[in-house]
Amino acid sequence: MTGNPYAAYKELVREELFGPQDGNPSVATDSRITTRRERAISRSLRRGIIFIIVCFVLYFIYVTHLFAKTSIRSKGTVSTTYSTTGSKKVPLEAHIMSKCPDARDCLQQLVVPAMEKISDKVDFQLSFIASVSNKTSEVECMHGPTECIGDMIILCAANLPFPPGQKSSSSSSSLTFRPRTPTIRSLGFANCLISSYEKIPDRTLVEGCALEHGIDFNELNQCASREDDDDDDSSQEDPSGIALLRRSARRSEELGIKTSCTVRLDESVWCVRDGGVWRDCAKGGEGSKVRTLVEEVEKLWKERN
Repeated sequence: MTGNPYAAYKELVREELFGPQDGNPSVATDSRITTRRERAISRSLRRGIIFIIVCFVLYFIYVTHLFAKTSIRSKGTVSTTYSTTGSKKVPLEAHIMSKCPDARDCLQQLVVPAMEKISDKVDFQLSFIASVSNKTSEVECMHGPTECIGDMIILCAANLPFPPGQKSSSSSSSLTFRPRTPTIRSLGFANCLISSYEKIPDRTLVEGCALEHGIDFNELNQCASREDDDDDDSSQEDPSGIALLRRSARRSEELGIKTSCTVRLDESVWCVRDGGVWRDCAKGGEGSKVRTLVEEVEKLWKERN
């Protein structure tokens, strides 16, 4: 008999309907006994099939419920990049250049390890250092045009709609309120790129980091290549890499930040990584330690909450 339950069930039914019908009483008796046995087997198979279907439906309901809870939780921790009004989270910001070795060290030694512990307590953003022309749309980066591309790619990753492919509603078209890539995901992507900063913006590197951190490469590419450079237009449906870079660079410029990497906590300089060394760090120079930064964030968080 075939191992497929449904096929076995059909075979039993076929034997019951089309089995030999003989006038011999003994044969008829044997046939009735066989038929009753087959019916019993048939009922067992039907019950088994029904049980399997019920289990599958219950499992599907459970998985759907679990996914819904996970989606809500993820949307609750999405990156806002430009902090929302009234947030009780502690502002934490790193000003960097994407092709800078100090930015790599800063992320790997301080920012990323700290964020693994305090991501739910801070409004984190990466800002970029570049020169913005007030007369034209030009942006100049210290390490050349490829660095500007790297900056745009990282900013795009942080500002793509989340989940991937989701478009904002008409009531929340502003970049400030649109669900975007979760902070820890976009930061992981940035760290992945900057860990191999010499290769930025190599396509293989970008695709690999995007795949590793769940970033849609096609949307990332569209954002980085979009020519709309009106950085004052925050209501556009799709982010533009050059517009995001101009806005980010202007922010660093207005704050007087010129060194990559400068870490700011609660709107004040916390620590600077420059020339391969840490300097100007808070807490008597201890601010370059992950433990010190985590403790300070937790203290500020408790004061506000």
